[in-house]
Amino acid sequence: MVKFSTQIRQLIDNKDWKFLKYGLNEMDPIQAAGIIEETPEDNDIILFRLLGRQLAKETFHLLSHEKQEQIIEGLAKNVRKLSELLNDIEPDDRTAFFEELPGKVSQRLIQLLSPEERDITIQLLGYPEDSIGRLMTPEYVVVKANDTVEHAFEHIRMYGKDSETLNVIYIVDKQWKLIDDIRIKELILASPEQKVSELMDSRFVALHVMDDQETAVKTFQDYDRVALPVVNNEGILLGIVTIDDIMDVVEEETTEDFHKFGSFQQSISNPLKERALQLYKNRIVWLFALVFVNIFSGAAISSFESIIQSVVSLVFFLPLLIDSGGNAGSQSATLMIRALATGDVKLSDWYKLIGKELIVSFMLGVTMAAGVAVIASFRAPEIIAVVAISMVLIVISGSLIGMLLPFIFTKFKLDPATASAPLITSISDIFGVLIYFSIAARFLG
Repeated sequence: MVKFSTQIRQLIDNKDWKFLKYGLNEMDPIQAAGIIEETPEDNDIILFRLLGRQLAKETFHLLSHEKQEQIIEGLAKNVRKLSELLNDIEPDDRTAFFEELPGKVSQRLIQLLSPEERDITIQLLGYPEDSIGRLMTPEYVVVKANDTVEHAFEHIRMYGKDSETLNVIYIVDKQWKLIDDIRIKELILASPEQKVSELMDSRFVALHVMDDQETAVKTFQDYDRVALPVVNNEGILLGIVTIDDIMDVVEEETTEDFHKFGSFQQSISNPLKERALQLYKNRIVWLFALVFVNIFSGAAISSFESIIQSVVSLVFFLPLLIDSGGNAGSQSATLMIRALATGDVKLSDWYKLIGKELIVSFMLGVTMAAGVAVIASFRAPEIIAVVAISMVLIVISGSLIGMLLPFIFTKFKLDPATASAPLITSISDIFGVLIYFSIAARFLG
């Protein structure tokens, strides 16, 4: 198969469609998606069109959004093929794809759907962005509590083919209100004459259609499920969310938080494919804002001009000391942002962590002070005490700033990831300069 992938371009050039089609359709969806991702534009359309209908459906789901758009554009001339693909895609995957497209493009593609699939897509797109409603799929299997196990299996065999998953079967009443869910294993092990109601324990977990997607991530983590039902205010079963959809959300949220921590305006999926102007826009806002924050560092240094002139060796240790404060702050912030995101730490826990952070940062500061004192003993013995004491206080202040900023952002309903490393470093720099030169002035006059 690897050898075949290296011959793709040659086979296309030779127009050996028969061997190409045979080789591609012998692959699994992951391999086929990998080949198409690496194939240049135009040729990727040729490869995709050679896939069988089922393989094309499964492969499309695994492609990047950029490659999906290229495929759709390439199939636009073949309306029948495009319509088949859009109707075959799972509703939740189709919704995720449509919401990334410009409105006019989405509307044009929606018109190619069958009436049934069009209604489903419009309904899913009608829910708020980042809500669980956008993630769910209406393709699931339900049975009634009064059904026998034998009748339930007949129903599953009839309608289960189109279901997203058969690991869990949902039980509803006459009004379609969710009353329980049972694992398929329980049905398999039950007697055919048993009623489904005899297998119920009425203990189930459900997501609300309007909840944020991060709620779904937390629920999946807490209950270790492969699928969860989605209900409205009346408890009516609207759809299900599966673990593969949640993994996509986790990846998206992690990327977004990672970029926010680096002071990006928006997350960037692939810098190779992003335009230079867009990369510039995403990075300039915070960088420009931090220029003005750093003015305070410059002002603080200028106010200690006389002590700097009298003890020039102080300048040698300035970058070392203030960088240490910023690094300690970034570490603390990373721990707090992650703990807040996972729910391990709540907003009300901030005061419990101050004492612990003081102890930890003091120990870190003392250890780093010992190192910097050794350096000072060779470079400038007369300021050993100044740099050692400054190091301890700067590391403590940086750590506390890094710990508290995420809580402050959370308090004001802002994403704690916005308390990014550059912001923490800039604030820690200001405090570091003030601490260092204030101690120097105190000790050295």
